[in-house]
This record gives sequence, structure tokens and C-alpha cells, in this order.
Amino acid sequence: MGEGEGGTQLDTGKRQQDDVRTSNIMAGKAISDAVRTSLGPRGMDKMMETQSGEVIITNDGATILRHMSVSHPAAKMMVELSKSQDIEAGDGTTSVVVLAGGLLNAVQTLLTRGLHPNQISDAFQLANTKADEIMRNMAIPVDFSDKDTLVKCTTTSLCSKVVSQNSSLLAPLAVDAVMSIADPATETNADLNNIKVVQKLGGTVDDTELIQGLVFSQKISKAAGGPMRMPNAKIAVVQFCLSPPKTDIENSVVISDYQQMDRLLKEERNYIADLCKKIAKTGCNVVLLQKSILRDAITDLGLHFLSKLKIMLIRDIERDQIEFICKTLNCTPIASADALRPEKLGKADMVEEIATSDGKIVKITGVPKPCKTASILCRGSNKMMLEENERSIHDALCVVRSLFKQRYLIPGGSAPEMEVSHKLMEYAKTLSGADSFCVRAYAEALEIVPATLAENAGLNPISIVTELRQKHARGETYAGVNVRKGTISNMNDENVVQPLLVSSSALSLATECVRMMLKIDGIIPCL
Repeated sequence: MGEGEGGTQLDTGKRQQDDVRTSNIMAGKAISDAVRTSLGPRGMDKMMETQSGEVIITNDGATILRHMSVSHPAAKMMVELSKSQDIEAGDGTTSVVVLAGGLLNAVQTLLTRGLHPNQISDAFQLANTKADEIMRNMAIPVDFSDKDTLVKCTTTSLCSKVVSQNSSLLAPLAVDAVMSIADPATETNADLNNIKVVQKLGGTVDDTELIQGLVFSQKISKAAGGPMRMPNAKIAVVQFCLSPPKTDIENSVVISDYQQMDRLLKEERNYIADLCKKIAKTGCNVVLLQKSILRDAITDLGLHFLSKLKIMLIRDIERDQIEFICKTLNCTPIASADALRPEKLGKADMVEEIATSDGKIVKITGVPKPCKTASILCRGSNKMMLEENERSIHDALCVVRSLFKQRYLIPGGSAPEMEVSHKLMEYAKTLSGADSFCVRAYAEALEIVPATLAENAGLNPISIVTELRQKHARGETYAGVNVRKGTISNMNDENVVQPLLVSSSALSLATECVRMMLKIDGIIPCL
């Protein structure tokens, strides 16, 4: 092989690597540009139609990307990035993708100037570590006894949602829900599985309420005329069927005359009556019956006996609801009739059926204290509004949970990004060589957040970012974009605050994703 031929092969290999990186960067930027217009309180909503024909309207980054059809591997990395942010912090799912898009832009510029991907990757990691330190220095410790601060933080998250006009109701509701399931004095996390959000179509978002107890979309069975309201309820969570047992699939029962049929029906009647009497003997007056897939959970005969014994029945309880119900009522699920004991029953002050504009719901209130669960009845005038309300409540709950994990607040409105950008510019001057150049590019990339906020609010992004630079250079740490007034304000004074975890996690995850993309120099198709 000649010297010239070997050089040509090296050039071809390098060109292919560059093409792969360029392709990945372009795919990542395309995803970032798709959700960029949804960032901030003035962000636009996206309408998506699923394959089943269902229409979703939202500006939640994680929801948009989850339903987006992507085929490029790098684009899928951006979707996973948004999912990671949703799991870690619950909020900032659009910001993390926009930040990653800004960093990819910076990477593209650095690569065209001849810098090696590994140099850029190492410098970005250095910049991210410094950025985390800068954000911690500007953070404000949170006091959990000050509910107003927690509500302000939650309101900031809700301001960019479709239900922003209802944030005065939803923000305190989310704070109360999380504070009821976790004690900030002893716990460093809140398990949101202990908060059940039940959707019920009808009414408006203002009808959404927090219930210290349980709420079911299932109705009370009243076919045989059982009770509809039960004070001082003793509740049994029943997992066995109140119906006659069936034979195995291969077997069959042959009845040759009416006497045998009468005997069979009599045995069935006695069997079900015996089960119902055993339930009544424990003092139970409300039965929550688990749904059965093998046979009917209860027959008409069972309904008749329960109504005679003045026992209320709520049927078709899903298997995955059982654990939450038992935790709330402080009871034990009963798997067989022999296991029926009075000590396995739960207690509540009231079980009643309440009429709504779209059917009925069952509420169980006055549950035993301390109750480490909560239920939120989520309302909406139509299906799209109801689903968006549920997503917004989830984000609000995640914001309060983030404060449990890292007990610091930082201002919103792109103030932390601009402060980090300003401090990193100064830090870059202390470095030498390629590191200085890359850290400076990283700092400039963070300005995409204030630029996007300004653009989405109809302001001039260039003049806003320039003015922000000046204010942060003068030491105004909390200066950010006030999209309502169309100016630059102190975000702390405007009560625009967010958990430190949301911003630090977004920056760390975006940097990690971009560094991973930089390390890729080939795409190999697999069988």
C-alpha cells in the first residue's frame, strides 16, 4: 500500500466520523427546536394526534417528546434526556432539551474550528462542575414552616401550563398534599405513589380538590337497594369472589332432572349466604370488592344478601389500588372467607356517594390518623383539559418533592443561567488553551434560555440578553426576564422562584447527553 493511499483512507475515515457527529448534532438540534417555542409562561402549546386518533394539547416537554415519532438514534437520546429530567426533578423537561440544543450548537462551532471531541467533552465537564458550584452559591435555603415560599415555588412551575390561571388553587393544594404524606423534619424525599390523582370529567379546574381519605370513580352497587351512605364505616377490602365456584375448564356438571337443579341452586344460595353472614359477623358495613377476571366477583344473589344485611358494596376495585387503599384505611386485604377478622377491617367516619355533573363518585372521609396518603380529585370541562390538569398537578407535586431532596431555592426567569454564564466567562479567563475556549463557548450556550424566553414573549432577544449581561456584570445576581411586564426584573422580588434541583439537574443532564453524543464517531446497524 502506498503512502498516499494510506493517507486517503485516514481522511475518508475522519470524514465519516465527522459526518456521523454532524448528523447526530443536527438531529438533536431538530428535537430542541421542536419544543423550544413551548418554553416559559408565554410558550406556545402543541397539538398532537396519536395513532388511535386521540388529540393531546400540552406544552409539557416530556409529554410532547413521549408522543413524538422519532427514528434517529440521537433524537431518541434527546427524548430519553427529557424522561430523565422528568424522573429526577419532575419539572424543567423543556428547559433541559433547549439547553442541550444550545450546547450542541456550541459543539458544532468548536468542531468546525478544529478542536478534538475529547477536548470539548472534558472542558464541558469542567464547566458543568463549576456551574453547579455557582448555582449553589446563589441558592437560598428553604424553610418548610413558611408555606408561602413553597406556594410561590409551585406557582412558578404552574405559570407555564395551560391551567396557569388556576395556579392560586392548584399550588397550595399540591403543597398541602405533599406535606401531608411526608415530614420535612425527618424525611429527605416524598413518595408520590402515596398521592392518588383521580380524574373525573365535568366541572371546571376550580373544582379540583384535595381529600384526606379516598375517592373512587366506581359507583356504589345499588341494584338490590343497599345503603347509599354509611357513617362510622367499618370497611373490608375483600379479594375473594362472592359468587359460586366454577368447575375447571375440562370438567362439566351434568344435571339430569329438576331435583338436582334445585339442589344445586339451593347449595349456591347457601354458599353465598354463608359468605355474606361471615362478612356481617365481623361488624363490617362497607365492602370494597376487588375486580375478578376468572369469574363474576359477585352475583345478583350476593347483592341481595348484602343489601338485606345493610352492607354497602363498592365493586370493581382494581388490583393495583389495593395497596393504596389498605395504607389509607390502615386495614389488611382479606383473601379468603376464613381470614375474615374484625381487626382486619378499616375505619372511616363517612362513606358516601356524591353526584357530579358527569356521573357519581364515592368519597371515604375521616380516615384514621396519622394518614400518610392523600387523594386529589382532578376535574376538567373536557378530556384534554382534564389530562392537562392532571399533568400540571404532577409537575407541581414534583416541585415540592424536589425541595425535599435539595432544600434550596433559586430565582427563575433565566436568572441562574445568566449568572452561571457570566461567572463562567470570568472563569474561562483563568484557564489556558482549549479549555478556556470551550468553557467560554459553554457559557455563551447558556444564553439560549433567556433568548428563548424573550422570543416566546414577543420581545427582542438580542437587546434582552445584552441588558441581562450588563446587569449581571454589575452584580445583580437575581436579574431575569420578566415576561409579564416585558422587562428585566429582580426575580426574587417578583416571587419567581424554583427548586435548585430543577436547574442543576437540567444543566447536568444536558451536559452529560451532549458529552455522550460527542463520543460517538460511528453508527453501526445491528441485526
